[in-house]
Amino acid sequence: MRGLSEPKAQSTISVVHPAQLNSETQQTSGSLRMSAIAAIHGIASSLWAGIFVVEPSAKTGIHHHGEQDTVVYVLEGEACVRWGNSGEQSATVGTGDFLHVPRWLPHQELNLSKKHPFRWVVVRSTSEPIVVNLPDDFWSQPIQNPQDEKEQSL
Repeated sequence: MRGLSEPKAQSTISVVHPAQLNSETQQTSGSLRMSAIAAIHGIASSLWAGIFVVEPSAKTGIHHHGEQDTVVYVLEGEACVRWGNSGEQSATVGTGDFLHVPRWLPHQELNLSKKHPFRWVVVRSTSEPIVVNLPDDFWSQPIQNPQDEKEQSL
């Protein structure tokens, strides 16, 4: 193809329909992740993308995404996202908002609605999703750098 500066550029566009979303990806309690742009669909990409859903009045476990940066677009609903040394910081996001979660940042999502789930489009900076689920009492434990956690597991 003329005009491409990358001689090895992928030569097709991939479409993943809603019925093809796949929940066989790493999960966190209280939520459902479904992959769209991922190797499981035969799509070679340097990114991972999918849908994230938290049902009414539910909350996720505390977790982080290792070396991945995460970008979120809120499709519907409203959520409170907590982070910080003891979960003391928070932001509320709603339909149409974008959210960036930096690599290694422990966080938790809470659905404040008693009637409606929230749904996000999630894009991660590597091709395989990384989900490190932390203990429920993580924020009441002495502070430990997530990078130290990675080094201890090597």
